[in-house]
Amino acid sequence: MTLNELKVNETGRIVSIEEDSLTLKLLEMGFIPGEKVVVEHQSLGDDPIAVRICGYLIALRRDEALMVTIEKI
Repeated sequence: MTLNELKVNETGRIVSIEEDSLTLKLLEMGFIPGEKVVVEHQSLGDDPIAVRICGYLIALRRDEALMVTIEKI
């Protein structure tokens, strides 16, 4: 499953990140395979979502979250 499929308060562990022009940006923000990620908030229009990773709260667009493959935990 991908990160954009998680609902608010659900947790996942990153498995991989799709190769794209945003891959380096995501890796620099802490989206590293093995890291735990929690969806904290989602906007009324469903985009963006706020996720907590490595102690930070980061807003991602749904198309960016689609690049992150996770396993739900």
